[in-house]
Amino acid sequence: MIDRSDLPPRRVGSYTLVRRLGEGGMGIVYLAHDDQGGLVALKVMRPELAGREDFRRRFEQEAAAARRVARFCTAPVLDAGIDGDQAYIVTEYVEGPDLSSVVDAQGPLTGANLEALAVGVATALTAIHEAGVVHRDLKPSNILLGPTGPRVIDFGIARVADPDATRSAAVVGTPAYMSPEQVNGGSVTAASDVFSWAGVVIYAATGRPPFGTGGMPEVLYRVVNHVPGLDGVDERIRPLVERALDKDPERRPAAQELLDWLLGRGQATAVEAVRAVSDAWTPLLTSVHVGGASRWHRLWVPLAAAVLSAAATAGVFLAITRPWTASEQIPGGSSAAAAESVTATVTATVTATVTAPAARSAVSASPPKPAVKATPGTEAAAGDVRVINPWDQSVPLHVQIDSLVRQGDRVKLQWTIRNDGSGDQYVIVSKLMGNADRAEKVNLIPSGVEFPSFPLWEKGKCVCSGWNTDTSIQAGESVRLHAVFRTVPKDARTVDVDLLNLGLYRNMLITRK
Repeated sequence: MIDRSDLPPRRVGSYTLVRRLGEGGMGIVYLAHDDQGGLVALKVMRPELAGREDFRRRFEQEAAAARRVARFCTAPVLDAGIDGDQAYIVTEYVEGPDLSSVVDAQGPLTGANLEALAVGVATALTAIHEAGVVHRDLKPSNILLGPTGPRVIDFGIARVADPDATRSAAVVGTPAYMSPEQVNGGSVTAASDVFSWAGVVIYAATGRPPFGTGGMPEVLYRVVNHVPGLDGVDERIRPLVERALDKDPERRPAAQELLDWLLGRGQATAVEAVRAVSDAWTPLLTSVHVGGASRWHRLWVPLAAAVLSAAATAGVFLAITRPWTASEQIPGGSSAAAAESVTATVTATVTATVTAPAARSAVSASPPKPAVKATPGTEAAAGDVRVINPWDQSVPLHVQIDSLVRQGDRVKLQWTIRNDGSGDQYVIVSKLMGNADRAEKVNLIPSGVEFPSFPLWEKGKCVCSGWNTDTSIQAGESVRLHAVFRTVPKDARTVDVDLLNLGLYRNMLITRK
């Protein structure tokens, strides 16, 4: 029998309340039925807010923005409204506990489930930010662990619940997962969510908040002034977590960069990420008794130790250890599943192999790695290719890696393409760089690392060369291109430079500015 003693005396909007799911500082969440009898989660905001005109205005704006967020690894907002003195938001109901409950009961996540969590939350943030929304309060209790993986909830709710812009920023958010700029009352942007993402990953991996526990002033002081506790974080994901926790929001990767790094490919799509998370996530229904009472909570944990043991024995590595695909990998970080489409494009554009020993054609096998480091700007960092122009004529190109320079936490690559043909022959740049309008798919492959580094993205734009559809290289002319990378390990001395259809240039030495 359902206990209705904690329910409001009436329906909310067109929704029939079933039972209370939980309560937070912003309101109470109920399980409810919609008009068709389907289950939804309905959050009723604090009643004192609904009577304020400024709140109603902000509520309508933020709720409309939240409804634009794509469904990728989120509990999408289905409806929102104000019914009398009650403002409410309706989201898809996710059957599963929150991350905090799971870690408290079962301990930290490990292996594929930890990696799936990192990818899933990054995917959700990508969708949230693309809709122009900032979460502002990403924390373990706002991440539900459903049967197919993590789902982020309550995005944009912190801003809705705090319409008074003069209030302290420390009030909006959870201290242990807030960014330094939130603590200091600065602008809260998508970069703040990335900081919180790193804190959530640390908690999931270790069972501890990134800046410890204690009173609010103490924790907030550590957020602004101390380094986070990273002991116990998987070494494969630790470098990305460290970058996301940079005190300077301008130096943190964007959510899309998190995805690219974790999945090992440039401009990884949300569809790819969701499929990867679903494939890697291992749920199990288990019951945990709470406080000696007769209530039982359902927790999703690894299906069986035998299954995980078999997977480990078979050498299954998911998430950040390799792109999440069952396909065999091909040079440059592309999967064999994509090889057919790549080959089809390359067959129409490249007709001769690279003559220099340090490079390759995109359709030829990679040559043995040279024993010595190749210094950018030398003959060893150059190669020759031939391409087909729009009139089916063969055009010779000379490709030179000009420089590969470390500048702080970034590495800048510059290369030159020279048209060695004659007459009016020319080459369309996009044909050489993977039919893109920017060089975002060029990548660096550090020695001993299983996934490439792709160009940095800032404010939604690739920090790399771009061109128009009519950009060409006239006979006898050359063009210099560039790309900036942030995810190259600090101890990397050499990398392979994959210029796509222009070849793979191996063992390039990274110099310092």
